[in-house]
Amino acid sequence: MEMKKSEIKKIYTEKRLLFSLAQLEKMDDLLLIQFQKLVIDIPGLIMTYCPIKKLNEFDPQGITDYCYFKKPEQQLFYPLMMAEGANCEITAVIADDNTFFETNKYGFDEPVDGIDLIPTEIDMVIIPLLGFDKKGYRVGYGKGCYDRFLKRCRKDCIKIGFSYFDAIEKIEDINQNDIKLDFCITPERIFVF
Repeated sequence: MEMKKSEIKKIYTEKRLLFSLAQLEKMDDLLLIQFQKLVIDIPGLIMTYCPIKKLNEFDPQGITDYCYFKKPEQQLFYPLMMAEGANCEITAVIADDNTFFETNKYGFDEPVDGIDLIPTEIDMVIIPLLGFDKKGYRVGYGKGCYDRFLKRCRKDCIKIGFSYFDAIEKIEDINQNDIKLDFCITPERIFVF
């Protein structure tokens, strides 16, 4: 089935809100198990994100904890959103145990201060999404921030998403600014693009 981005946002936001905490925890465990099957070298510089809890967004903390277990010298970076009107830009900011986070106007936590990283230095980006299609395109929250950020990353930077739902056949209104994922992981399988 083909769907427009606006339809995907509405349907999958509503579907996620129906999950109980126990269902979310079970799916998070299954997503971690699938990620552990992924044949990649755990990279050193990973950009992740803090989930929007009120939207039952996937929390990548279990993934980054596993990456740290496999590669203790890894460093985590979080997006710092700067929006003016319809445009928004992301800066990757290093985070450690002393980093203070604050909830922004979009409802997720971001670092208040820290050292910025040049996007070309990042090895892997964990990208939030609402849905994705079988070609590797994703639907986010509609501002294009991640797509603009990913264009500034290296070509070999691993772009990975995690979804509680299976892929839809095709997102109808993809445009030239949309960046494909390399992998999307669901509780049942790994999609490779």
